[in-house]
Amino acid sequence: MSLASCSNYSKVQKSGDAQEKLQMAKNYFLEKKYTKSITLFESVVSSFRGMPESEDVLFLLANSYLQVKDYMSASEYLDTYLRNFPRGKYAEESHFLIAYCYYLDSPDVRLDQTATENAIYAFSEYIELYPAGNRVDDSFKYINEMENKLAYKEYLAAELYYNLGLYGGNNYRACVVTSENLLKEYPDCPYREQTVFLILKSKYKEAVLSVETKRYDRFSEVVDEYYRYANEFPDGKFIKDANRMLKEARKTVGTTED
Repeated sequence: MSLASCSNYSKVQKSGDAQEKLQMAKNYFLEKKYTKSITLFESVVSSFRGMPESEDVLFLLANSYLQVKDYMSASEYLDTYLRNFPRGKYAEESHFLIAYCYYLDSPDVRLDQTATENAIYAFSEYIELYPAGNRVDDSFKYINEMENKLAYKEYLAAELYYNLGLYGGNNYRACVVTSENLLKEYPDCPYREQTVFLILKSKYKEAVLSVETKRYDRFSEVVDEYYRYANEFPDGKFIKDANRMLKEARKTVGTTED
């Protein structure tokens, strides 16, 4: 059976009958033999251009590439489908799958996140185009996941500044600025407590290492930052360290507990 199947595949591959190739390509797609379906769909793309069959060819070819994890080719054919059939029977699914390709192509958080940003944009576009679409909930879920990923990348950058300390300049201040930007852009991210505490730590370190003339002002900032953290996270996992920093800051600022 295997030999016969290979023989049929080779025979159809060499055939000039586009309809026969299309039918076999669909069969291979259903059988999850995506490498073969890609080869056959690719061979008939131009044959069916401008014809009704072109919808199936482009959409199934894109899905075949998606299944073999060639997300760039998949998104390119989905985009081609939408340009040719903006209101086609697979239009809604194609909009979603373009976003999903970017999502699947999103790399490790330490690498360039262009694909992640493209995924967020594409999922948002899908929601705008199909507010009652059956993939809206999935789109919101993936957007949230991708935004959390971008937030974590920003957190790692802020943490790196903190670890660099005064090496090559005042990296504690850079840590604060990066952290504040993170909180502004992603206020509900899962790393909010760590980020608020990182700001407190950075200001405390900056104050401890300051020259005498700047210590009072900088420890005053530590006190203010402590209350920001403690008010938002009274039972936070860093509250003991925060209390210790407050105690040290009060030695310089001279305030007492309410």
